[in-house]
Amino acid sequence: MVSQHNPIRIFVSHHWEADDDYQRVFEFLENSRNFYYANSSKPERRPPGGKEAEREELRQQIAPAEAVILLASHHRRAPELIEFQANFAKAADKPVILLTSFGGTGAISKAMLSLADESVDWDERALTAALRRQARHEETARWDTIEFKLD
Repeated sequence: MVSQHNPIRIFVSHHWEADDDYQRVFEFLENSRNFYYANSSKPERRPPGGKEAEREELRQQIAPAEAVILLASHHRRAPELIEFQANFAKAADKPVILLTSFGGTGAISKAMLSLADESVDWDERALTAALRRQARHEETARWDTIEFKLD
């Protein structure tokens, strides 16, 4: 059960800088009631030493995560880096949640869709429900109420 004392540990894809979409993930998670998480991604910790040093740092950031959130917008900017993160997550048996592009623009590559355990739109409830399902195998019993006015 997700609680303040037992938060879901997540890793959010990055390309060694915190951009708007990266920050927006945390805004969505912070706005969600009764949802607790710990972030293991550290885009500000780009190590010196080139590609292999970067990959080792990413492995260390992904290792403690219970779920990995991949941002489709990051794949367009740094496809090799984001595919490495996705492939390492799958090799480490971490569930991958793909967040479509904010605003729904842009096609998502088949490679990214095939690596994702679940794909969700930018919606606070959809994201937290996907994290609960993928990281903790918890089903959310949330129901939306739609009111109809009959004339």
